[in-house]
Amino acid sequence: MSLSSALSIAQSSILNTGRQTSVVSRNVLESQNPDYARRSAVVSSSAPGARVVEIHRATNEQLFRHNLSAQSAWSGQGTLYYGMQQLGLAVNGVDNATSPANAIGELQKALQLYSASPSNGNLAANAVNAARQVVRGLNDASTSIQTFRVQTDQEIGIAVNELNTLLADFQAANNAVINGTRAGRDTSDALDQRDAILKKIADYVPVSSFKRGDNDMVLMTMDGTTLFEAVPRTVSFQPSTAYAAGMTGNAVYVDGVPIATATGGNTDASGKIAGMIQLRDSVASTMQSQLDEIARGLITAFAETDQTGGAAPDAPGLFTWTGAPGMPPAGTLVDGLAATIRLNAAMDPSAGGNPQLLRDGGANGAAYVANATGGASYAELLIAYGDRLEQPMAFDNAAGNGANSSLVNYSTSAIGWFEGLRQEAFRAAESKEALAVRTAEALSNETGVNVDMEMSLLLDLEHSYEASARLIKAVDDMLASLLAAVR
Repeated sequence: MSLSSALSIAQSSILNTGRQTSVVSRNVLESQNPDYARRSAVVSSSAPGARVVEIHRATNEQLFRHNLSAQSAWSGQGTLYYGMQQLGLAVNGVDNATSPANAIGELQKALQLYSASPSNGNLAANAVNAARQVVRGLNDASTSIQTFRVQTDQEIGIAVNELNTLLADFQAANNAVINGTRAGRDTSDALDQRDAILKKIADYVPVSSFKRGDNDMVLMTMDGTTLFEAVPRTVSFQPSTAYAAGMTGNAVYVDGVPIATATGGNTDASGKIAGMIQLRDSVASTMQSQLDEIARGLITAFAETDQTGGAAPDAPGLFTWTGAPGMPPAGTLVDGLAATIRLNAAMDPSAGGNPQLLRDGGANGAAYVANATGGASYAELLIAYGDRLEQPMAFDNAAGNGANSSLVNYSTSAIGWFEGLRQEAFRAAESKEALAVRTAEALSNETGVNVDMEMSLLLDLEHSYEASARLIKAVDDMLASLLAAVR
């Protein structure tokens, strides 16, 4: 080998070592960046010596797709679970202390005490006050549900705006990848940025992708709706400023296709937008329907009947509503009834009423008086009211809590329905979070930076540099000797 060839080999080795050292140093610097994929300098032989021909970016497309899918599933499930936590506290309180079931239980106790001593005016007032707490609980719970739906609707609007922004950012990153690929430049940074944006998009909607020429990427939702192809497709949503019972919220459209409402505690929703839609239009709406059925059951259970044997229809007694003096239709859901149920003013002492009408009847006139003799020890009607709370009645299946049950059981079953769904959501959230974490770790093991390995590579590169430097020194010494001999 000639001295000039040896010198060329040593020089190219130093140049390659410098390039490799730069790549390894960048890896160490970005080791804590979850969106950074490890780089490695690919060296190819060339006469004389070798050269860095490309910077290779570590990838694993299959793991990356699995991670996106797991991330979307966890995002939707987590949104559902944490939303249910918030909704449960707003409606039922801590340990269900403010639930309708708890208030009805207190009303039962007050009725039992009053029926044991029907001449006691204080017990009459206590029973009516317990009924007032039931009404207040239903009214407040209904308001809390519709407020929750409005807030969720606003959050959906924010999420849609953020998703559209991410799609615009994705377009810029995708264009940078395409332009860099066409120009033959290293596109590793642009690819990192594009993948990082794609992971954020997966938080909002489930996404699948495929690549075309020049590394161009097309995005679709899991149902096949195009999300991005050269340009972002529009994600649109019209928020509502107010909600009422029975009202369905506006849909979110991706390229004109609506995102469907998911179902179940272990939800099939992927992405936080689908999770929020399920909370708004399924969980909260069902909860409202059950409250409305409880309110209808209370009006029915405490209805006054014609005591004269005539044909006068039943009329609202202790509890009334906007349709009085008529009764709510039997076995049929009346949307919003929990928000409009009221304490009958004829029995409400704060409104000038007589609480002892609860014992005697007659809030709807003389034909409805049960205690015709005015006996102070009359307790049959109070006992009958207590029995009605335990007797089966018809409920609307549309409320999702059974069709035939006692009012007491129905109100406790409403809590059971919600808590069962919440527990299912919790277990599924834990499982899906674990899958998202595991796939992220597996992807990181494949594409992330191991600092120990990088430091070992730096040590090898240092030895390579030292060897090249010694070779250059040896060539320099031999050239010096040769020139001295010529002189």
